[in-house]
Amino acid sequence: MKLRRGALRAALALVLLPLLTPASAVEPISLGLAIAGAAASALTGFISYPRLYCYFRECCLHRHDRRAAAALQENLDKKLFGQHLVNKVVVKAVRGFLNNTNAKKPLALSLHGWTGTGKNFVSKIVAESIYKRGLQSKYVHQFVATLHFPHAHSINLYKDQLQSWIRGNVSICPRSLFIFDEMDKMHAGLIDSIKPFLDYYELLDGVSYRQAIFIFLSNAGAEKITEVALDFWRNGRTREDIQLTDIQNALSVSVFNNKNSGFWHSTLIDRNLIDYFIPFLPLEYKHVKMCVRVEIESRGYTVDEEIVSRIADEMTYFPREERIYSDKGCKTVDAKLDYYYD
Repeated sequence: MKLRRGALRAALALVLLPLLTPASAVEPISLGLAIAGAAASALTGFISYPRLYCYFRECCLHRHDRRAAAALQENLDKKLFGQHLVNKVVVKAVRGFLNNTNAKKPLALSLHGWTGTGKNFVSKIVAESIYKRGLQSKYVHQFVATLHFPHAHSINLYKDQLQSWIRGNVSICPRSLFIFDEMDKMHAGLIDSIKPFLDYYELLDGVSYRQAIFIFLSNAGAEKITEVALDFWRNGRTREDIQLTDIQNALSVSVFNNKNSGFWHSTLIDRNLIDYFIPFLPLEYKHVKMCVRVEIESRGYTVDEEIVSRIADEMTYFPREERIYSDKGCKTVDAKLDYYYD
């Protein structure tokens, strides 16, 4: 059966309508339902409404889960250096969760390590693998402790606001992604307010949180990670010999007992609601050089190994005697390149 041109034009006009009218004029969900019915009717079932609508507007669960996992693996392989544990654990955890059609709880990952080792970078890649707009997606929500929760005397207010925000957004999109940065600066007890959303509940007030993803970023535990890495180095073993079992338990205990951490005596840890504590190892000289090369290439320049070495040499390293690890990881590489490429 052939579609009439008039019906096709009418359906496309309905789909394009939200792009041509002010966003505040009509509530998005109600408008979407109206367009769905009209488009389906006009096209006599030949064009799928969700697929057509999502071509023009970002939709929840926009990417197929297998494509998301493949994109995550590819980007981590190409852009993340010196973090074999992160690459392995994050890919397996996220891939398994996305492919699990009957998850019992949301996925909760806690990323730990010194500044510049890649925690924010990895959370950005996870967001981009699931949604094309990445951190800019309306289904990805990022919280920074010092920005969004600055005052200790307002902690009860923050708890209510945080619960409302998570509840409202998961109601709209089950596959919502929540990123909590600077967990080491968050007020103790605040993060426990989201404990019900991470627990093994099928429904809470009619809402399921089992498809949501929570990622926590923290410097807490970095000392313990460095301690393990140094022990391996001093015993003549490579960093690639380090396994998650060598560090995960000690890391979780260290974070739980850290009074300067938002996870201090947290029920999320006590109730085993964090699925993985993922250590970001301190970066070595060779990893800094890798970061410099990638940044030079991203600016469209030919890699000059002399400049690469100069920038890596300008970094400061620790411990003072051995000078093995960059104390800022790759964090200042971008700024240092500005000196050579203005």
